[in-house]
Amino acid sequence: MTDQELQVLIEKISKESFHRPFLHVGRFNSRLKTTGGRYLLKSHDIEINPRHLKMYGIDELIGIIKHELCHYHLHLTGKGYQHGDPDFRHLLASVGGNRYCQSIEARRTVKTRYRYQCTTCGKEFIRKRKVNTRQYRCGNCLGRLRLTANFRLP
Repeated sequence: MTDQELQVLIEKISKESFHRPFLHVGRFNSRLKTTGGRYLLKSHDIEINPRHLKMYGIDELIGIIKHELCHYHLHLTGKGYQHGDPDFRHLLASVGGNRYCQSIEARRTVKTRYRYQCTTCGKEFIRKRKVNTRQYRCGNCLGRLRLTANFRLP
């Protein structure tokens, strides 16, 4: 689905479920990591996470769009548009939007660790990322560091 098709879908859902036009921009934003979509207060645009469409299909996408349109229409009419507001909860229930979206796969955990040791004092340092041993030195004695091990966590 393209951004233009998403725009048409948002406008259609707005007309059918809310009986009001959607006059702003709806687009996919692949940088969204932990949410299905968001309503932008300043520009009134709606951004949708494309991974929800790929993982859960069009029904989940429609639920997310209805949720974001609740924020949109309530904000523009000056009513309570936040999740805890009674206006929001009532409108969301009446249009059948999703209160929460399904979760995307868990964020990647860092599995590799790097162990460095000072060549002078012997102090060990464990890091998630590689360290440039030519640039960094021991914090104790300013000795040179050397990589002693890469290891994976269980």
